[in-house]
Amino acid sequence: MKLSTKGRYGLRAMIDLALYAENTPVSIASIAARQHISESYLEQLIAKLRKANLVTSVRGAGGGYVPGRPVEEISVGDVLRALEGNLDPVECPGIEHQGGCDGSDVCVTKYVWKRINDSINQTVDGMMLSDLLAESREVQKKRQIPVSCCEKKE
Repeated sequence: MKLSTKGRYGLRAMIDLALYAENTPVSIASIAARQHISESYLEQLIAKLRKANLVTSVRGAGGGYVPGRPVEEISVGDVLRALEGNLDPVECPGIEHQGGCDGSDVCVTKYVWKRINDSINQTVDGMMLSDLLAESREVQKKRQIPVSCCEKKE
């Protein structure tokens, strides 16, 4: 499975939004500048995220965007599916119990495809935006500690 820029940039934008929208709504321009994503492309991504109720717009002076629900309730899978669609790398009609494939009753490769699909979905559904937000804060703390180019990092 290979994610497009929609998924990669959209997830970065959601992390940025969660990080900076704690006190005030965040503008597309500010996310675009921090993440080095074009504003027009980011607008397209935000529109998809709004449609999936992952982002909410706030109108008026000082308006912008905020997460559509608590970050503890938004999974990486939610974000990626909103932007990419189905995440299954293998579409096999035999996986479904309703038939869909003439050779389903004798095909054993469907078990491989199902395990791969299930593994990917469980992984992205188990990672929450709040986890990535916490990780982002840790990374930012480490970047603020001055280290000489000649010192070893421990």
